[in-house]
Amino acid sequence: MTTTHSPSPATSDDGGSRGGLTARVSLGRVFAPVPSEFLLIASTALILTGFGLVMILSATSATSTASGVAPWDAAMKQAVFAVLGIPLMFIASRLPIAFWKRIAWPALIGATVFQLLVFTPLGVENDGNRNWIVIGGIQAQPSEFLKLALALWLGFVLFRKRTLLGLWRHVFIPVVPVAGAVIATVLAGRDLGTAMILVLIVLSALFFSGVKLRIFILPLIIAVGSVAALAVTSPNRMARIMSFLDANCDYFDECYQPMHGIFGLAQGGVFGLGLGNSKEKYNWLPAAANDYIFAIVGEELGLIGCVVVLALFALYAVGAFHVIRKTDDPFVRIVAGSVTVWIVGQALINIGVVLRVFPVLGVPLPFMSQGGTSLLSLLVATGVLLACARSLPTRTPSVGAPPNPGRRARIG
Repeated sequence: MTTTHSPSPATSDDGGSRGGLTARVSLGRVFAPVPSEFLLIASTALILTGFGLVMILSATSATSTASGVAPWDAAMKQAVFAVLGIPLMFIASRLPIAFWKRIAWPALIGATVFQLLVFTPLGVENDGNRNWIVIGGIQAQPSEFLKLALALWLGFVLFRKRTLLGLWRHVFIPVVPVAGAVIATVLAGRDLGTAMILVLIVLSALFFSGVKLRIFILPLIIAVGSVAALAVTSPNRMARIMSFLDANCDYFDECYQPMHGIFGLAQGGVFGLGLGNSKEKYNWLPAAANDYIFAIVGEELGLIGCVVVLALFALYAVGAFHVIRKTDDPFVRIVAGSVTVWIVGQALINIGVVLRVFPVLGVPLPFMSQGGTSLLSLLVATGVLLACARSLPTRTPSVGAPPNPGRRARIG
């Protein structure tokens, strides 16, 4: 009589065993520890976003009430974009670097087409700039998405040409004509501030790609010359620049907003007037929740509040530059460098305008100024930066190495 032994459940289904192993590996990747740079960048971005919502609520409560709407109306609208943007940031952080390389060209083309909508009946003009569209009652600024798309595209193109960057023609083509055409779509709407940030992204991408200094200087000269020419040919821009240089400019005209920004900072002192106690937000300071929100921070929270904001941007930059320093991928280095210079550089320009170090340029404070499109693009860009942080090479000890080579066993 022959006895047949059926295989045990543990070994009868090898596919099930492999499936369980695959599930464990997948879960291990999901819950794998992230680099410290990831935690630093993500936490500072979230804190700045929350801080911005509080300050927008404070800066707009008086004017919202006066106009007959709820005092939290503007803050709630900004919060909607924060609720959308924060999950998108973490989703973007999970996407592989190969995905961001593949999407570079489509992203730039799509963002440029979106920007061209400002010249259709959907476009609206504000303070002389035609750089917004209104769809279904929602106002958006397409140029904010151009910043991230341009950073990705520059990273991809310069990465592909990394062995040819010693030749000027490979640096200039297609970077200069394509980037120039993209920036021209913003300049056509007379938004010099956003165009300057786009120029900054191009220059930073060239710098982090490692091009030779003699090749880098020519685009720098072209950029500075173009900005100067655009400023000189616009009476409105020249008036703002001259008022910045003139200590005795007309208070009731071009100096009204810059002076009230300084008044707000001066009234705050070291400790501030207290959250919600700003005087300038009662229609004295134009753009109190937008370009001049840093003045409201200084007025209500004083020098301490301003230092906290600066420290948060400094920590964001520290985490990002650690990513740039540690990566072995040129694409990651260029994109991370461009995004960092864009966000931190824009913050420094905005704060410099409020402090009257720079003329009024119409550049918002990242994460904190009112503007849903800006916040959404910044959070997604931070997600790309977090994806770059996830791609950092892990340092693992070699096989057979002692667990702590710094200590030696004692003999005897």
